[in-house]
Order: sequence, then C-alpha cells, then structure tokens
Amino acid sequence: MSTELTFTTGHDPSGCPVLGAVGEIDMSNAAAFAAALDEARRDGDRLVLDLTGIEYLDSAGLAVLFPHVDHVRLIAGPLLGPLLTIAGLADVTTIRDE
Repeated sequence: MSTELTFTTGHDPSGCPVLGAVGEIDMSNAAAFAAALDEARRDGDRLVLDLTGIEYLDSAGLAVLFPHVDHVRLIAGPLLGPLLTIAGLADVTTIRDE
C-alpha cells in the first residue's frame, strides 16, 4: 500500500514551474514522486519544488531528488530543511525556508 502523497502545480511570479508535494515520501511512492518531478520539468529546465507540506522523507525520496539538483530549487519547512542540508543537498542546490 502506498503512503499518501499529493501534488499541486503552478508557476512562481517569474513564470518558473512550481511543484508542491504534500504528505510523506517513502519507498512506497518514490516512483510517483519521480514521475511528478519529470512531468513538472518537461516544459522547462528549471523547477521550484515546494516541500513545505512534506511530513516525512526517507532515503528513497532523497534518491529521487539528487538527479534533479542542477535544475531544482527547494523550499522546505523547519523540520525538513536540516535533513536536506545533512543529506548534502544544500551543497549542490538552493534550499529556501518557507
């Protein structure tokens, strides 16, 4: 059974696509997360990924993020931000607090 994860799409004021995720990202839905990232990036090279609605992210979710680091800016909440930094994502992409 897959953990609940929902997505929203839109654009920021500069016109850059924004993908928002709400729920938990784990090995049961990492493929859906990867597909949503690929779909959101299909119309352009850059993407803002809003993870402020993510309550849990395991290593499967982190593994999905790393191939996109050259093209994704992350927005993370106060609990997820430090995890992304410890995982090394702050060294290779922009992470902004909500």
